[in-house]
Amino acid sequence: MRTTRREFLQAGGAITVSFAIPACARGRAPEPTGSAILGNRLVVAASGHVDLMLGKVELGQGIGTALAQMAAEELDVSFERMGLVTVDTEFSPDESYTFSSISVQQAGPPTRRAAAAARQHLLQQAANRLSVSAASLQVVNGEILDSGESTGLTYWALISDDETKLDFEDDQLLKPVEDYTIIGESYQRIDIPAKVFGDAAFLQDLRMPGMVHARVVRPPAERAELKAIDESAAEQMPGVLGVVRDGNFIAVVATREQQARNAARLLHQSTGWRFATDMPDEQSISTWMQNAPLRTEPVASRQADQVEETTTVSASYERPYQAHASISPSAAIARFDGTNLTVWSHAQGMYPLRAGIAHVLGLDIANVRCIHHEASGCYGHNGADDAACDAAAIAMQFPGRPVRLQWERVDEMTWEPYGSAMHIEVSADVGADGDVRHWNYDLWSCPHSSRPRDARSAGGMIYARHKADPLPLPPIQSIPQPNGGADRNAVPLYGFDSMEVNKHLTTDVPLRVSALRGLGAYANVFAIESFMDELALRADADPLDYRLRQLQDARAIAVLERLAAQSGWYKREPSPEDGWGLGFARFKNRSAYVGVVMRIAVESDQIRLKHASAVCDAGLIINPDGTSNQIEGGIVQASSWTMKEQVHFTNEKKLSVDWNSYPILRFNEIPEIEVSIIDRDDQPSLGVGEAAQGPTAAAIANALFSATRQRKRKLPLN
Repeated sequence: MRTTRREFLQAGGAITVSFAIPACARGRAPEPTGSAILGNRLVVAASGHVDLMLGKVELGQGIGTALAQMAAEELDVSFERMGLVTVDTEFSPDESYTFSSISVQQAGPPTRRAAAAARQHLLQQAANRLSVSAASLQVVNGEILDSGESTGLTYWALISDDETKLDFEDDQLLKPVEDYTIIGESYQRIDIPAKVFGDAAFLQDLRMPGMVHARVVRPPAERAELKAIDESAAEQMPGVLGVVRDGNFIAVVATREQQARNAARLLHQSTGWRFATDMPDEQSISTWMQNAPLRTEPVASRQADQVEETTTVSASYERPYQAHASISPSAAIARFDGTNLTVWSHAQGMYPLRAGIAHVLGLDIANVRCIHHEASGCYGHNGADDAACDAAAIAMQFPGRPVRLQWERVDEMTWEPYGSAMHIEVSADVGADGDVRHWNYDLWSCPHSSRPRDARSAGGMIYARHKADPLPLPPIQSIPQPNGGADRNAVPLYGFDSMEVNKHLTTDVPLRVSALRGLGAYANVFAIESFMDELALRADADPLDYRLRQLQDARAIAVLERLAAQSGWYKREPSPEDGWGLGFARFKNRSAYVGVVMRIAVESDQIRLKHASAVCDAGLIINPDGTSNQIEGGIVQASSWTMKEQVHFTNEKKLSVDWNSYPILRFNEIPEIEVSIIDRDDQPSLGVGEAAQGPTAAAIANALFSATRQRKRKLPLN
């Protein structure tokens, strides 16, 4: 029997986090009694708390805090009263995935309108009780005032124990910007205290009564086929409850986690596999992509007559396969009661995950429920969805027992979907002044998204491919502009009058790929901004000045001018010991603008990142510290990608299986970072989470050329 949202909330069934001082940094379930659900986003409790029901999942990027600030602002309550209810397909708004740096842009407006509508509803309730006009009433932190005088009423005294449907499409109810007191302030992140003080902040920390533990025994290579297996020894080990086998899918379940690990290791030794050897290796992947079966699609085209002689300048750039390399390997918990399946997962979209799992397991979608719980570290489609499907499939064999599935490090590194390798060729016809008259850009790449979201795409999950009756692989996805996938940010923001941009999607994908933070934008901005430096050098122009004279976007120009002043660009004195480099882009040409100046030193043939200056224009800033954190984090991650990260593989299997074979940037290698934000409170908020990565890569490459006069066009720069 299914529960209603009201019954579920009253039972305290939601996992929530709340803002609190360290001594009380504990999660809070919505109040079991004396609470009102207003619209589909807010739970106002008699105790004086307000819970915001999220539609976008919190991944550590701070969107929960930003959205809570927006709700508190419009509701006229203090931020300290706000809590968050994680995404749960039983009752949460369906806002699909958290992706593409659009959470504040997409979820922010309905959150503000819902809070404003709730405020209007509660004021009308007060007006009815007081027999006055609602227009005469004001609210201060939930207390109702009439002409500045206390009425003795509060929100908490007005709520009724029911669910109220509200119309929150009216923007007229929203506060004007000049009245903001919470939006624009750097409030502490709601999710941080539990992580700092050792609560069950991450999914891996969750424990449930009667829970058992599972491990999956993966093939040693993506396309390996099972030849033989001896399950008997593992089945006899202490604590082992059973071995699950379905085609190439093998798992073991035990009472304790270490017992499951020991049994999985023995099963690894007891299996034989047949390898496929028809993959390209890492040395040939760029050439292979250009000659493999392709689907060519135009991205952008505009023509202008050329009335002067031009010179053509060309270059090519490469990006390797790169891993999400999540700090914590993926995990999930699933429980099947014989009819209904519940899955706790750190995937980026609970509603799409529910649809995918239901299709793979042949369940009615109404009998599948997915609840989000954060894990440590990942922006993009890592192994979370696969771990959730694994756990669900195993739980179906153990009804009534919560099954906790934990991937090992080698599982995470070799079975998560990677960010695709890319090959880019760019050329420009330049006039006598060095400016671009025509721009030509071609990129080769595998697709950049294979997220499970429906029946057509569910076959992309590992279990769906390994089970005895495998589902077909999903069709190749081409994400259209203006978001783009492989071609994200492939169209320059510069005002070139004539251009051709084309993408060539590899339809025979050698390694499993999907969305890695920024998708194709990281490589495309690296290529475009490296090439802009090459053109500036040829034109004997300062790289920043050269960009300014190609730009027509006033906000882009303002970012570069602020960046020049902040970094001391025009006072620089590049030398072999101190190289300066610049990178700039507007993410997707419609989200945040970010410019980065990187200073490096080359010492004993080693590159040392010294200092990064960054300037960001993201429109109206909800939480300045949160915005700065996103830029800083993007610079750190992109520095690691650019300096070190590359998936190594042969034509038979992957070689990057741990931190030794897939090194990442260490703490002592991180540059000093200075971030400046241009706050435009008259403009809509823009996504910032993926905006710094491409500019950082280009800034490092351009700084390396500045220091050494060597142009490196192949990532990583090691």
